[in-house]
Amino acid sequence: MKSINRIIVILLFAAAIAGCKKNFLDRPSNSQISSNNFYQTTSDLRLATASLYAGAEWWQWNRGAMLPLGDVLAGTGSFQYSNDLVQLFTRTITAQNSYVSGTWTGLYSIIAQCNTVISAIQQQAPVTIPAADKNAAIGEARFVRAVAYFYLAMYYGAVPIVEDNSKLIENPLLYRNITSDVYKFAAKDLTFAARYLPATDIKGRVTTWSAQGMLGKVYLTMAGLGKSGGVRDQALLDSAKKYAGNVCKNSGLELFGQNDPNHRGYYDLFRPQNNDCPEMLFALQWAPGVGYGNGNDLQTWYAPASDFLPSKQGGWQSLAPTYDLYRMYSANDTIRRKATIMLNGDFYPELNQASGGYKATGTGMKKHIIGNEKDNNSPTMDTWSDIEHDPVLRLADVYLVYAEAILGNNTTTSDATALTYFNKVRTRAGLTPVTSFNITSLRVERRVELAYEGQYWLDLVRYSYYDPTNAVKVLNDQDATYGRVSFSYDPKTHTATRDTTKLPSTLPATINSFTLPIPASELTSDPKLTAPPVPYY
Repeated sequence: MKSINRIIVILLFAAAIAGCKKNFLDRPSNSQISSNNFYQTTSDLRLATASLYAGAEWWQWNRGAMLPLGDVLAGTGSFQYSNDLVQLFTRTITAQNSYVSGTWTGLYSIIAQCNTVISAIQQQAPVTIPAADKNAAIGEARFVRAVAYFYLAMYYGAVPIVEDNSKLIENPLLYRNITSDVYKFAAKDLTFAARYLPATDIKGRVTTWSAQGMLGKVYLTMAGLGKSGGVRDQALLDSAKKYAGNVCKNSGLELFGQNDPNHRGYYDLFRPQNNDCPEMLFALQWAPGVGYGNGNDLQTWYAPASDFLPSKQGGWQSLAPTYDLYRMYSANDTIRRKATIMLNGDFYPELNQASGGYKATGTGMKKHIIGNEKDNNSPTMDTWSDIEHDPVLRLADVYLVYAEAILGNNTTTSDATALTYFNKVRTRAGLTPVTSFNITSLRVERRVELAYEGQYWLDLVRYSYYDPTNAVKVLNDQDATYGRVSFSYDPKTHTATRDTTKLPSTLPATINSFTLPIPASELTSDPKLTAPPVPYY
């Protein structure tokens, strides 16, 4: 099947129409894709929704939030390159932080683009287009919109829900909506998407399994919201179990390389030749050679060296793994470790192939580091845009969501179904199956499996909803053991030595640490954002 990437290249301009805006209240500009002569055929609808998978808006999130907020804030990545990144790492975040403001702007730009596509299909698509095709296209847009709102709620808590861009003309100043309603809105979007998206599509397009997997994750998160004492809402846990379980049992999908006798599946999963394999339920569809601000430039910013990058440029903010992350890997968890983080002495034949490969001389991130244009047979790949389609939702994530939903409010579980999917994740990496697990071991499994995919902060926020005391303790324990620092590794003795330099001005974590401040620029544009949040429903 052809890749959606081909039509992404054609429509990158469409995905960027809401790009360089001052705040989320600015409406998308008109363009050819939203004109009255578009949305006239099923092909038009497919082109319009293709624009939602990449471009300037997702670039803001992909570079400015996915790793900085998902992993640095969570104590998985460590560096002190710029003041704004140091703020994230030391919990001294201000409302002027560029990562905080860029994430807000980017996610609302994605929402604005989704709203434009949904409205145009509803108002302009003729009756000659089959209803199934219209609903499937709307389902794609509502899926992407739901993902954006999910991340907004996880990062900022209560935020404004914007469902119709045109209403901002009459009422441009909005109150925030309560957090539970933001999740409810996302769940409604995903329910629609799950109903109308197909079970299969071309590579890169989301399906009903994408929507159901994400819906399970949203319900799992909602189950703890507003609770305490480690107890979650059982009805919502059951909903999480229903949708995640349906993906696990009925989709026909399996983990990439699940049955590889050499257990290379996890390592090879993140190589570009395996972009959009069935495990990738939702991945951003980046194209090469599209220039700064429109493509995937993760490795340019965060690679530990420039030797294997296009034109040997980049590697400016080497994302060093923390000692706290390193100690999560068991002695036998070598495949996931090497696919995720580089240690001094590690050799990577797929990087800088023309010079015989790359041997690491220190610690750094490996995931998202794919090599130069020659390594990937992609002549148009450049410093600012490579060909990795990095995942937002993977099947392994859904497996662990399902296992956690089954665990529910129990202290530990030996449930056969929960163990089946928990152990599928482990055995793919060459690890021995376990006979039981608890919430702590599950959170460690998620952290290692999904490291540098922006997930660990979300896991901690979800934990803070129903067990705030212990969630705060997790963050503070990182500091108490100097876990949130970099480390050196001796390949001869196979020992890691943590940096004993104390973190500068690190604030102790509190329950407020799990909610980012609203960007100062947004508070200036809309004073109502400072008021208490209000219900949307």
